[in-house]
Amino acid sequence: MPFETILTKSLGLKAPIIAAPLGRGSSADFLASVSRAGGFGFVALMHMPEDTVASELSAISRATNGHFGVNLTLIVDQRKRLDAALAAGVRHFSMWHGDLAEHIPAIKEAGGQVFWTIGSVEDARRARQLGVDWIVAQGREAGGHLVGSAPIMSLLPAIVDAADGLPVIAAGGIADGRGLLAALSLGACGVWMGTRFVASRESANHPGYKDKVVEATAADLVETKLFDSGWQNSPHRVIRNSTYESWIKSGQPANGRRPGEADVISRFPNGKPLLRYDVAAPWAAMEGEWEAGPLYAGASTQLVHQILPVDDILAGIVDQAERELARVSRLHKAS
Repeated sequence: MPFETILTKSLGLKAPIIAAPLGRGSSADFLASVSRAGGFGFVALMHMPEDTVASELSAISRATNGHFGVNLTLIVDQRKRLDAALAAGVRHFSMWHGDLAEHIPAIKEAGGQVFWTIGSVEDARRARQLGVDWIVAQGREAGGHLVGSAPIMSLLPAIVDAADGLPVIAAGGIADGRGLLAALSLGACGVWMGTRFVASRESANHPGYKDKVVEATAADLVETKLFDSGWQNSPHRVIRNSTYESWIKSGQPANGRRPGEADVISRFPNGKPLLRYDVAAPWAAMEGEWEAGPLYAGASTQLVHQILPVDDILAGIVDQAERELARVSRLHKAS
């Protein structure tokens, strides 16, 4: 198996590649496609109402044969969602943005594993003491909500050095085989990618959102705290859109005085209004002003040129990494 690591061995993967949670983009079909292709995917529970978590996870479990994980954003009380996930047989939990210590005992008691997304050396030093199994080191160039304190090229080796032997997965700015090879060279056991998988054929993200990811360059990305309904004061990276441009033109007013704050741009599947500054990214069945919501994307968007099947994405990443490794080996021999 090419690029066999502790991650591929532990999770039974063909490649050390994890699909980050994509909001409603991480559907049962998408996660099943990732699993069949030899990767592993996480689904965020934040967007699931507490009373639907069990049924939604049941559908995902059937589609993936239980080969997936869940993500808990700890800015709200997640105990009910955690309990529902454990009852559904989930054993891989990704956590971030909050205190995970109180949740770890229940996960460990059930035989589960904890992935902790961090952005600092200080957190890496605490991870083993907390009972974390896997560190996800997020570089600042990532898309979506951010915890990274520096670009992945400098942050990753620093976190690996501080991790006390815990395996580290690299996140942020990675979308191809060169990024995978670089991450492994810097001490990671695998990569965690979101932006590349948004623009996959099977993701349940809105088709227009996928097109935006393919079309965007680094100059189209902004780090902001603008889309904050339900998650305030958290920086995130998005593609510029009409909501952002309108806010800039109005002088970047503070929350409460921004243009169109009461605008209903669509509705959630349960009928709840979706407001202009909500944190929800556009999903496939979204009607209304899908472009006005947050179009999360990282710097790796400039490496995404096509909407491809998940299987082709994973195979292409591995093939390119193998070619690059062979090229570097030839350079070494030539010297």
